[in-house]
Amino acid sequence: MQIMGAGKPATIYDVAARAGVSKSLVSLVLQRSPRVSQQRRDAVLKAIQELDYRPSTAAVSLAGTRSRTIGVVLDDFRNQWFVDLLTGLREALQDQGHRLVVADRFLNTGLDVSPVEGFLSMRVEGIVIAGEPDTDLAIPASMPVVVAGGRATLPRADTVANDDRAGGVMAAAHLLALGHTSLGFIGASSAASDERRTGFSAGVDGKAEVATVVLPGEPTEGAGSRALAQLLDAHPGVTAVFAANDVMALGALSELAERGLRVPEDVSVIGYDDTPLAATRYVGLTSIDDRSVEIGRGAGERLLARIADPGLAATEVLVEPRLVARRTTAAR
Repeated sequence: MQIMGAGKPATIYDVAARAGVSKSLVSLVLQRSPRVSQQRRDAVLKAIQELDYRPSTAAVSLAGTRSRTIGVVLDDFRNQWFVDLLTGLREALQDQGHRLVVADRFLNTGLDVSPVEGFLSMRVEGIVIAGEPDTDLAIPASMPVVVAGGRATLPRADTVANDDRAGGVMAAAHLLALGHTSLGFIGASSAASDERRTGFSAGVDGKAEVATVVLPGEPTEGAGSRALAQLLDAHPGVTAVFAANDVMALGALSELAERGLRVPEDVSVIGYDDTPLAATRYVGLTSIDDRSVEIGRGAGERLLARIADPGLAATEVLVEPRLVARRTTAAR
């Protein structure tokens, strides 16, 4: 095996020389062109492996070929909801040879830099907005876009999301079936939180009293703790709480522990998203599974369809949630 000089990465010309083919044929292999014989394809792939060659996405794009790169804008890397969403996205896109480039839209807020600018410089073929879309992202009209998980819509963009309102109804039905008549809801200022609260109220439908605290800002663990503190101070008789997401539910569990209240003996708690943390034995959080893997997979499929036919009419796909009962909810 030939060893490249230290600090000198292999080029497409090195690959061509090692495989005994032309540079243009190496390009065809990288594009997965069916016009290359299996023998020559194997020779090129072997050379790529031996030389540890990494093609430049920008160079491929400038050469007039497809970048096969998809940009993904996340709300916040700290939210584990995105783990399953990215898994579904990868499943839908990897068979077509697409790679994912992920950016957190809050990461560089202080620098006033949009992640979309970086995606455009890489010549991505499409963009997935995971979470609530921001109208300030300034996405070109010609760029295929899918919103995954968020309910606010963008012009010419497909939306694949959980049916949050139906999930709220499920949470209410679960707590009512356990005999709770004094309920609480804690949320934050987001479209998903609003939909879940609306569904929860509709599911209760006068069968119980509902106290609500919705804080401005993001649905974080700290927000969950503060919201529950406000709720219990004003309504100490609440015996069951529905949190807008699992992260806020964890904050609620912390607040209850600090007050010496037992879960679920004194207060039942149900979250939303069914994140990996909710399923751990230590937490055992009852949650509404928003089926984020399916949302990610559906978003990837819609994006591929939109890339193939940019003129497709925008659609909204709602994925039905399901209840996952664990040890944080019990009979009153």
